[in-house]
Amino acid sequence: MNVRRRTAAALAAIAVIGAAAAPAVAAGPSPSPSASPAPGLYGTADPQYDGVWRQSLALLAQDTAGVTPAPSAVDWLTGQQCADGAFAPYRADAAKKCDAKTPTDTNSTAAAVQALAALGGHGAAVESALNWLKSVQNKDGGWGYSPGGPSDANSTSVVIGALAATGTDPGTVRKGGESPYDALLTFALPCDDGDGAFAFQPGEDGKLTANADATAAGVLGALGKGLVTGPGKASGATCADPADPERAAANGAAYLAGAVAKDGYLTSALGGSAEQPDYGNTADAVVALAAQGGAERAAKPLAWLEKNGPKWAGQGGPAAWAQLVLAAHATGTDPRHFGGTDLVARLNATGPAPEPGRASVTVTAKAAESDEDSSGFGVWWFVGVCLVFGIGIGFLLSGRNRKRQP
Repeated sequence: MNVRRRTAAALAAIAVIGAAAAPAVAAGPSPSPSASPAPGLYGTADPQYDGVWRQSLALLAQDTAGVTPAPSAVDWLTGQQCADGAFAPYRADAAKKCDAKTPTDTNSTAAAVQALAALGGHGAAVESALNWLKSVQNKDGGWGYSPGGPSDANSTSVVIGALAATGTDPGTVRKGGESPYDALLTFALPCDDGDGAFAFQPGEDGKLTANADATAAGVLGALGKGLVTGPGKASGATCADPADPERAAANGAAYLAGAVAKDGYLTSALGGSAEQPDYGNTADAVVALAAQGGAERAAKPLAWLEKNGPKWAGQGGPAAWAQLVLAAHATGTDPRHFGGTDLVARLNATGPAPEPGRASVTVTAKAAESDEDSSGFGVWWFVGVCLVFGIGIGFLLSGRNRKRQP
């Protein structure tokens, strides 16, 4: 989500760890939102790798907070769609027809579907995108980041979210007799070898490795939920054999709960650096824990995010602000009073002014300038994914295909 994820949602780097570890998000004060590289786009950074993802998360987050996005922001997103229904991370010349070289992907498309379905009034665009997603479903029932690529837990989960957001039962969308839930279960580790976590995808040796980012995505996917979700029923279930999606989701939540039990956050390491707090993945974990076991189960990482998340989001840009809004929404927390920060105002300040009349909130110019709106979250997240592909393992971006460890 943080692609998931990322997305993906969008779902940053393999880890958007913070200013010290992500130079691209540690620049000085950003230009005003009007300096965006494209009219209507949230954020001022190069959208090449995360434009559609961060735009989708921003629109979703605004919608959950009762904000009506600016028409130009919605138009920017719909204008990115290809004629076949797919979305690429970004098309600089949206008037140019997509072709075989256009890097369309499942994560961008599924995130856009969720955003446009939530906003309403875009039935044709949503249906076209869903048809494209169904057309590139793999024979194991899942999806990879790129059409035809091997299925992974993050991509499969964000597409499940798109199906669910449009009223489609993911279990009925099959290829070769297999459903997305069947694919997800192949990434679920047994309790005695992985503590019930999800893997991103099998390694070259066919073995599964526990991955916190994939687990957060997998929990939502197994529950049939998208990037936007509310608190589930209280549950303290421990790990048991993942015989069905619901059980796999409970296992994954138990794994995440254990991973954040000590410090309240997940960690990751970029390159050879030491492990540091992973803000984006922690936000994803909050959403997953709340969705599976209720707000109380996410209380500790939520409290950590309330204290530390706003500073990170000020450096990460619109997708990071959106992730915090979605984490607040999942736990029933007021995003306008999140550890003393109005997340909605901060998010609104990164793009065109919302429509008045609902709960649109503006932020002072001084406050807006304090946010280093580089959108480095999405860019570095994608760079991390490219690195993962480069070593043969296979973003999101929520988004979310970042390979992370707790």
